[in-house]
Amino acid sequence: MLFDLDGTLVDTAPDLALAANLVREEQGMTPLPLSDYRASASGGARGLLKVALGMNTDHPDYPQRKERFLVHYRANLSNQSCLFPGVADMLDALDQAGIRWGVVTNKVSSLSQPLMRDLGLTPRSACLVSGDSTPKPKPAPEPLLLAGKLLGISARDCLYVGDDERDILAGRAAHMRTAAAGWGYMGDKPDPRSWLPDVICETPAEVAQLLELRRAA
Repeated sequence: MLFDLDGTLVDTAPDLALAANLVREEQGMTPLPLSDYRASASGGARGLLKVALGMNTDHPDYPQRKERFLVHYRANLSNQSCLFPGVADMLDALDQAGIRWGVVTNKVSSLSQPLMRDLGLTPRSACLVSGDSTPKPKPAPEPLLLAGKLLGISARDCLYVGDDERDILAGRAAHMRTAAAGWGYMGDKPDPRSWLPDVICETPAEVAQLLELRRAA
């Protein structure tokens, strides 16, 4: 089983919002509430700076603002970030069932590796594929295909769980089964049924229940 990181396993919105607000502060702007950022928390610097500054990637100041955002985020990477409610129990259930699980994220390795370590996930995860692990990040299938290779299993034997449309697109392109994570930031996004996942799991507990159904079958 493979998981996205931000918005699926980990609530990183508080630390991402802090970094974005520190960029706003540098521009003489007042901070925005966390609720303004949550829906874009899975979108990385591009999504956060769009909210914070109304700035797209083609803006001439975007590279500099992105660098400042990353400086602030690295300094506050795991201050308030934590597993979503129910995720710890879900991972425990996978471990107890002998199901290997890994992470495929668009977060670059210089951020994903220390975050996984700080949250105690590194020793438990069978693999970590980051946004710079392959030439093309999600929604391209390459990161998921690499994860399957690292695990030594075929794509058809993997389920990929994510909270964003690009996760489902990447999973389908890799010929993996997909599950939309209905917790986390999903409440601020369009109806995930339009992404055509194989299943929508409203809670982490429902992911664990999929294993029970599979074993019963």
